[in-house]
Amino acid sequence: MDILEYENYQEKKTHFDAAFPYNTYPCSIPQDFLSVPLHWHTQTEVIYIKKGSGMVSIDLATAPVKEGDIIFIAPGQLHEILQNGSFSMEYENILFDLAMLMSKNTDSCTADFLEPLQYSYTPAKNIYRPQDKGYANIAGCLNRADEISRTTPHAYQLAIKGCLFSLLYELFLSWQETPAEKKHSLPLEKLKIIIKYVETHFQERITIADIASHCDYSQSHFMKYFKRAMGIPFIEYLNDYRLMMAARLLLASDATVLSVADEVGFENLSHFNRSFKKKFGKTPRDFRQGA
Repeated sequence: MDILEYENYQEKKTHFDAAFPYNTYPCSIPQDFLSVPLHWHTQTEVIYIKKGSGMVSIDLATAPVKEGDIIFIAPGQLHEILQNGSFSMEYENILFDLAMLMSKNTDSCTADFLEPLQYSYTPAKNIYRPQDKGYANIAGCLNRADEISRTTPHAYQLAIKGCLFSLLYELFLSWQETPAEKKHSLPLEKLKIIIKYVETHFQERITIADIASHCDYSQSHFMKYFKRAMGIPFIEYLNDYRLMMAARLLLASDATVLSVADEVGFENLSHFNRSFKKKFGKTPRDFRQGA
């Protein structure tokens, strides 16, 4: 079960109607979940901060965000959402598939803008704040789309598409005017492979040999690469990911602690309990009761 499926489970709804791949829903940290771990997907995502403050990491660059900020995540970009100290944050999450805007005959809009954004283009700017040039127009596109989604008038799908085209127009204008930002010194494609592998296999036994082989790295090269990219050893990252998923399951289900430990890949209940308490300051049982 990957991160999107967990979010679906938490939100009690699917991300997309296959016939119209656009969805928007409210989230809060830490009320809904403590964080959204580092991940990536092929959908386009917009995070619209409605209240409070938090942290967002995009391609390993972390920045504080607060009420009013708008974060654009292109397909394939690594990102995570984190709590900032003891502060809470409420935000709207908007997901859509760029394919819904593409022409089957590959017109100039598709060839020059949409396909590059879907497959290769990295935005020059991801975070928009209320004082930024062009922010009002970007926020206006999202606010209009929200109102249309709320009221769903006849032919609302056409109006939503219109809002998305307007949004992308404003974004491409801003990227043209924004100097290219310094990118992370490490290539991220291998890291994306690792992150996706953990998402889909964290419930299983994963060894350094397994993940290194999956990346076509030697074990020693893999360990050096991962530590340099993430700042922590792979096994620590894997256990931390499993614990975050366990925390979500404890809050979202009434499964026993033993079942949760097994579900997220811990083979030993005592080890799970000790690790959980070290990370969260509470036993799994107390964590659930105090939620």
